Amino acid sequence: MKMKTALTIAGSDCSGGAGIQADLKTMTMNGVYAMSAITALTAQNTTGVRAIQESTPDFLSKQLDAVFEDIYPDAVKIGMVASSELICVIADRLRYHKAKNVVVDPVMVATSGSSLMKTDAVQTLSEKLLPIATLVTPNIPEAQVLSGKTIESKEDMLSAAKFIGDTYGCAVLLKGGHSINDANDLLYTNGKIKWFEGKRINNPNTHGTGCTLSSAIASNLAKGFELTISIQRAKNYISDALSAQLDLGQGSGPMMHSFDLQGEYAKEAE
Repeated sequence: MKMKTALTIAGSDCSGGAGIQADLKTMTMNGVYAMSAITALTAQNTTGVRAIQESTPDFLSKQLDAVFEDIYPDAVKIGMVASSELICVIADRLRYHKAKNVVVDPVMVATSGSSLMKTDAVQTLSEKLLPIATLVTPNIPEAQVLSGKTIESKEDMLSAAKFIGDTYGCAVLLKGGHSINDANDLLYTNGKIKWFEGKRINNPNTHGTGCTLSSAIASNLAKGFELTISIQRAKNYISDALSAQLDLGQGSGPMMHSFDLQGEYAKEAE
């Protein structure tokens, strides 16, 4: 049986909780063969980002070509991309290789509050990546930047998601988070809306949750599930991970990718 494959294009997190490391763990645990193209090295942990060293555009381009020309990915997840130059390279190579099932997680600010994207890169991301995306997964602050709208209610969420989806022609999963509602996310696609309800899980180890959700969605798309089912499966996965309440024992580092998976995920990964 041919194993399904997924590629993550993102920054490296040396502490292992977010970025490339979180993506690879999540994709593996969701039963797909995981590959990566690194946009930047970061010196970070759950408390903040200390330094960022970007890949050069040429080196990133060569990484992407090396993957697509050998093990063609069934889905692509895009995370942290700090500069316009790198975004343009990604858009160019994905178009060239006719990438499918592209999930864009517009990482602008780390959970710790550290900025991860240059100001001019936001416009480039909107113009270059969103039009080729299958799905974009912004949180509330990111959706406010992408839409130019203030979001303070469920109605505001709908307005912002509709603006992003209609403007750039992609599906939008707007993550509600605890500031607007419990953990309810809004999917807007082709003029239709669907709410994915969730419950608040009191777990301080949330570093990398956005990376994990988008990677899990991409993994399920790679396996052939349609969009709404892929999102629900991904939300179930991350809820189970948070509910496990595992902790590294120092600071606030997450263990959300390494809990003992049972049932369908473990079986599919075998």
